[in-house]
Amino acid sequence: MAQRVYAQIKEAQPNAAITIATNAAQLDSIRNQLGDSVRVVIEPERRDTFPAILLACGYLALEKNISYDETVIVLPVDPFTELGFFGALTRLDKLVSSTAADIALIGIKPLLPTSKYGYIVPGAEIAPNAFLVSQFVEKPDEKTAGELIDDGAYWNGGAFAFKLGYMMGIARENANFANYGELHSKYGELEKTSFDYKVVEKASHVAVVPYNGKWADIGTWRTLTDEMPASALGNVVSQHTRNTFVVNELGIPVVALGTKDVIIAASPDGILVSDLIESSQLKPIVDKLEHARPMYEEMHWGNYTVVAQDRESLVRKMSLLAGKSISCQPGQCRGHVWVVTSGCGELSLGNKTQKLAAGDVAKIARGQNYKLTATSDMQITEVQIGGRFDEGNVVRFSPEEGP
Repeated sequence: MAQRVYAQIKEAQPNAAITIATNAAQLDSIRNQLGDSVRVVIEPERRDTFPAILLACGYLALEKNISYDETVIVLPVDPFTELGFFGALTRLDKLVSSTAADIALIGIKPLLPTSKYGYIVPGAEIAPNAFLVSQFVEKPDEKTAGELIDDGAYWNGGAFAFKLGYMMGIARENANFANYGELHSKYGELEKTSFDYKVVEKASHVAVVPYNGKWADIGTWRTLTDEMPASALGNVVSQHTRNTFVVNELGIPVVALGTKDVIIAASPDGILVSDLIESSQLKPIVDKLEHARPMYEEMHWGNYTVVAQDRESLVRKMSLLAGKSISCQPGQCRGHVWVVTSGCGELSLGNKTQKLAAGDVAKIARGQNYKLTATSDMQITEVQIGGRFDEGNVVRFSPEEGP
């Protein structure tokens, strides 16, 4: 999704300056997907879209010295849409630049009444094909949605624009800071809430620009299933099922028999079995699991999958890309053993350097510093022994050398 949206923005608006707001756990994945040159603002912790957007605006204003008169357009990463949608963003810029609105949004012309999306009810026309927002309605039932569509309502496309100065004013109302570093350090004090609720729905002058084209929000499993190329992806056996979708990222098979209106998703991090409609309620459950140790991660150097763990040991399969390195910060290394199953590389261990190839075994003592550089793509089975193995104990490496 990140690759698709990024590419569409660049095709529609080649000169667009793109900044991605995300959390530290996703930084390596973003770099792998989009390259090292993309500008990224790292959220110190997960606190929803309101603080994330404030932090990104603080970065633009205080670190990049962007003019307060510049227009900022905020986009989620999950719209499945056409190039024309991104071309329409210039209309948002014109609205906020003309001071006709403090915030301007894209409204999607609905295809059918659905409870999947929020709705925007337009009011008076303030510019050609641009309207003041009369009301926001968040995910109504289908009967109410039909009535809203009859009244000319649009789906909320999740894209909006404002002047940087407007948002910096809101930022200073919510935090006391003199520079970006202070705003970053006070991030945890900002209210954990959505930008729509905290800002958009309470703003005095909000406008909507209609977009009449293909669009879908695939931020939930239910909406993602509408765009899946097949009902089953991965190692799946399915019989006598109706409206059942299975995504299997595991090596073992998933068998679905006689199910109806169900999504099944299996990955190293967990297994989801849900009614399609109820799957939209997943977010608060995931929020409670956010401190669980990740079982699969994309890293700057490649990726890893945890295949076994207990109180005293952890086993993971690591894929290290050619030319990439992993190293350990002084005194923070847990003792472990590497078995190279394919590829080759060079290991610096203390003052010694040795070549590693398929079949070789390397032992690293607790607290011993090392650096491994892959000369070709490497597959390594790693066994860590001793200590706690939750995510808080995972050593993070410098972006130049590793995770």
